[in-house]
Amino acid sequence: MSEPASISAGIAARYATAIFEIAEESKALDSLETSINDLAAALADSDDLQNLLSSPLISRDEQEAAIAAIAKKMGLAPVLGNSLALMAQKRRLFVVPALITALRDRLAEARGEVTAEVISAKALTKTQSDKLAKTLAARVGKQITINATVDESIIGGLVVKVGSKMIDSSIRSKLNSLQNAMKEVG
Repeated sequence: MSEPASISAGIAARYATAIFEIAEESKALDSLETSINDLAAALADSDDLQNLLSSPLISRDEQEAAIAAIAKKMGLAPVLGNSLALMAQKRRLFVVPALITALRDRLAEARGEVTAEVISAKALTKTQSDKLAKTLAARVGKQITINATVDESIIGGLVVKVGSKMIDSSIRSKLNSLQNAMKEVG
């Protein structure tokens, strides 16, 4: 991981821990989760919001006023809205995408869930996704949430990451292994 990314992840993890603990104490984890999903959707849809979070040209006061207005308009959980305002004061809004990821991880952990990153050559059907989730849940011993993405360059098969474990059954990796074996022989 590059140094700026690790710095962002570290900052986001500290804010996520504080936000999660406050929400847990006030029994507001459900509203926090809804707010996180709403914020993530808004961030994905709005270039202006992305610019607000990352632009060094916007002053702290302008960022704080704008993010407070956005949080109020979106009806974000108070703990999240207040944290975003504090992050604007401290010039930390650039870590919001990493904060969203960290908070989602904390919420999933609290529910006893594990997220599996699955890459396939074509989109998985609902049946395939459910069967894969059941198989992984049996191996891991926890409920599995699948985050599926499509990468046609793997040709076929799956690449599955659960925590620190990775299973690569893609045709691309098998072809690469075969190519390396042939280089060693010849």
